[in-house]
Amino acid sequence: MAAPVMDTCHVSCCANRTPNVVSWGRGGLIAFGTCNSVAIYNPKFTACAVCSGHSGPVCAVDAISLSSSQLLVASASSDSTVKLWTCSSDTAECLQTVSFGSGFMMDVSLALLPGSRVPVLACGGDDSRVHLYVQLNGQFQRLLTLTGHEDWVRCVEWATKDGELWLASCSQDCLIRVWRLFAKTATEPDQQTDAVIKMKESVFQVSGDEFAVTLETVLAGHENWVYGIHWQPPCVKGDSVEQPLKLLSASMDKTMILWGPEEDSGMWVELVRVGEVGGNTLGFYGCQMSPDGCMILAHAFHGALHLWHCDSNQGEWRPSVVISGHFNAVQDLSWDPEGEFIITVGSDQTTRLLTPWTRKGCSEITWHEISRPQIHGYDMQCLTMVGRFQFVSGADEKVLRVFKAPRNFVENFANISSTSLEKLLGCNDIADLPEGASTPALGLSNKAVFQGDLASQSPQQDSKDFNSLSDQYKESYFQPLKLTEPPTEDDLLQNTLWPEVQKLYGHGFEMFCLASDSAKTVVASACKASKPEHAAILLWSAASWKQLQSLPCHSLTVTQMAFSPNGRLLLAVSRDRTWSLWRRGNGDSDTEASFSLHANTSKETAVHTRIIWSCDWSSDSKYFATSSRDKKIIIWGHRDSGVSVGECEGERVTPCSSVLDVGDSATAVSICPYLCSDQSQSHTLTVKRLRWRPRPGRAGHSGKEERAWVQLASAGADHVVKIFNIKISAL
Repeated sequence: MAAPVMDTCHVSCCANRTPNVVSWGRGGLIAFGTCNSVAIYNPKFTACAVCSGHSGPVCAVDAISLSSSQLLVASASSDSTVKLWTCSSDTAECLQTVSFGSGFMMDVSLALLPGSRVPVLACGGDDSRVHLYVQLNGQFQRLLTLTGHEDWVRCVEWATKDGELWLASCSQDCLIRVWRLFAKTATEPDQQTDAVIKMKESVFQVSGDEFAVTLETVLAGHENWVYGIHWQPPCVKGDSVEQPLKLLSASMDKTMILWGPEEDSGMWVELVRVGEVGGNTLGFYGCQMSPDGCMILAHAFHGALHLWHCDSNQGEWRPSVVISGHFNAVQDLSWDPEGEFIITVGSDQTTRLLTPWTRKGCSEITWHEISRPQIHGYDMQCLTMVGRFQFVSGADEKVLRVFKAPRNFVENFANISSTSLEKLLGCNDIADLPEGASTPALGLSNKAVFQGDLASQSPQQDSKDFNSLSDQYKESYFQPLKLTEPPTEDDLLQNTLWPEVQKLYGHGFEMFCLASDSAKTVVASACKASKPEHAAILLWSAASWKQLQSLPCHSLTVTQMAFSPNGRLLLAVSRDRTWSLWRRGNGDSDTEASFSLHANTSKETAVHTRIIWSCDWSSDSKYFATSSRDKKIIIWGHRDSGVSVGECEGERVTPCSSVLDVGDSATAVSICPYLCSDQSQSHTLTVKRLRWRPRPGRAGHSGKEERAWVQLASAGADHVVKIFNIKISAL
């Protein structure tokens, strides 16, 4: 079989910010909704895939097997209905629609009545009740309503134990209620000889059989809304399948609790509690347990997955490495100059750094988020790398911010990527680098934390007397990490920030795009603009961070910029449907050299008829590409001479090939620095940015054969960052 031309080596994504969006299958795979797709994820770090799918507001789904070839599926939606479906290998048919008027159901769960093949459906809704439906004569009819909760019922789930059904329900009243459904026997005596406490039973009949439901216990342990519950899945023991009576719960109090009955008394108690997530975040939306019960997973308000595993030797639960990603549109990304990691920014107001994790004794290399340099108060829009461990970012504010890596990050990056620390630091004096960064309460600027600051941090005294008002609102202090594996979500939130070293003022509106030259001496920036006076490009010195120049030309927002690889030209494309080329003059130094307008298109000469979204250069600086909402990608250059753009004084810059019609709005374009053909593996929404790795080979890999590979990173409005491996020799 021929070697694959292209494969996806990494997909960065996170769970949607909604309850009941994660499920752990008996085969060991985890499925979760991410934007309008379903991600399939193996927590043991084998291959993952993203499958396009849902587009409607469905909030809960459950299914049971009716036969070897047929499933019964229940789905709850915000349209105030619950639908029942029968699904076979190639067809799906809506069996019934149950309407709830002005109310709606938060969750649904299906099971089979004890000793029968009759389906029973539990629905929990905004009326604080649990409704039980049983299928009679092909249609589901409501037979019981279970009361007791005092707020919305967020989750319901069935379990089977010793021929009986157990139903757990959780609510915004911070409580969990466990119910038992069993078949009543005809020989059961009406009167008990001994005085015993007996819970009230709710009785119903199905096809002559009598069933009863009773409240088994009420679990009180969470201090906030309980959003998710999950029974430990059934397991095979010998020739039978048994389901342990253990219940996992997740709450907005940032904890998960594992509950179960004591062997002697049968009283339900708290077995394990994990969580206490740091940072300014809300709690958990839901939880799942692995089939063997050794791992538990929660998904948080901001989409992050939190994974714990039980140490088989000590019996303790410990945090585990897990995948992560943006929980809103990814707007921009950039490779570091050496191609060892990428940095991304998104509308979720975060900046994230991803790199391959090289484990000793393990040939498999997986990508992970190892730092969250910036957690902001505005939606992030753009960034550009300026050197190996420095970047500039722009958000929906008028200020550009410059960040530089702290010493703790460089040390941990060396450990995780198996790179020499001395090589990374080079000739820099590591004593001058801060240890890390922290963000003051209600602040937006990351403040550097030095070694002396760590020594001065004393534990807060347990006293109610505060010296000043500010003592009541302590900032989250940075704690140095010594990592040999990617950090947990808790540490990403608090201990992986980069210090902000500079603010750049000059633009009058929200930032939109950034670019830096190959020598990392000049940074270009542009903001949103509806008038020519606001559409000017500003140039900054990467050495002094002083504003060097203003380049007016366009009449509307400059949407993207790119410096030519030889550093002599700056290309800009705009919402006004035109592009402009700026040529560097012969100044005293590269940083102070001024740029002047070399060429541009106007309304009269423009080829594109809609917004130009993106642009990029060929590696030899002979050509550049533009992509537009008019569905066209055009390659430009000096058609006849074939020399680098800007080298021929009298020759115009014109289209050098036929127009490529891609069939839809062309929102991102990037030219590979090495010869290879076009490939694609799709996002499910708009692609916001494409970036080729600046060096041949795959990050984290080494060897002569690596020159046969190149890597492409893409960022999308579907919240996903993808990294592709492309084998040139197989094209």
